[in-house]
Amino acid sequence: MKTNQLFKDKTVLSFEVFPPRKTSPLESIYGTLRELGNLKPDFISVTYGAGGSLNGETTINIAHAVKHTYGIESVAHLPCIHFTKDEIKSILTELKFAGVQNVLALRGDITLEWQPKKDFHYASELVSFIKENGDFNIIGACYPEGHTEVETVKQDLINLKEKVDAGTNQLISQLFFDNDYFYTFRDKAADMGIHVPIEAGIMPVINKKQIEKMVSICGVNLPKKFKQMMDKYEHHPEAFRDAGIAYAIDQIVDLVSQGVDGVHLYTMNNSLIARRINEAVASLFTVPRTLN
Repeated sequence: MKTNQLFKDKTVLSFEVFPPRKTSPLESIYGTLRELGNLKPDFISVTYGAGGSLNGETTINIAHAVKHTYGIESVAHLPCIHFTKDEIKSILTELKFAGVQNVLALRGDITLEWQPKKDFHYASELVSFIKENGDFNIIGACYPEGHTEVETVKQDLINLKEKVDAGTNQLISQLFFDNDYFYTFRDKAADMGIHVPIEAGIMPVINKKQIEKMVSICGVNLPKKFKQMMDKYEHHPEAFRDAGIAYAIDQIVDLVSQGVDGVHLYTMNNSLIARRINEAVASLFTVPRTLN
């Protein structure tokens, strides 16, 4: 099933997982997938490698298992700057053979370990290439607070409109901790003529080191009440975890009440955290969505 069809009838709840790191066996992910599958999300997305790894075969194998073993629709992430057109075409063929119909088309991160190749420079180019070489539902990333490499949010929205016009059917946002950024972004996107479903990306923060890393990578802003939570519980791991879960739940309740198209939970492969959040909010996703 193409996941963009899900938004017609409901508020979507989806999860993200990443492949095991180089030092862990592939089988270590399957217990997590089984537990996440029991929560019945609308789909699960699988990132492209972890810990500096670019292993498309692993991503495809996990996406195949999500769909065919655990009965949940799957999405495979695909960063383009590290691959040639022939390599991307080969990956698309493998995805089709695996029965994966949904691709999250990304530019990819430039790192010292993985220098970019020259066939693709932007995600919009990958979107066009996928449209020409397969019948996939194409998902794109978006940034409520603006991409760190773009000078203004307006320019970022212009780039996003180009990506949508190229054939992107739905969007998943980067994580954020202040819902007002998301609402402002959603309104501005609509004003730009972007009318595809936009899922809000939510990450439950369970320790201070995790959020410091996210801030350094993504440049997200931390609201005053979030900082107060960090300061109060940073030396109490269990309390910090519970407060982080509660904060994510509050975000989700507010988002759903404001008619969000969907929520994409960055699980960090932690099925316990996902289960606790799901138990608190599952009934919200059975109520008809408020259209904006």
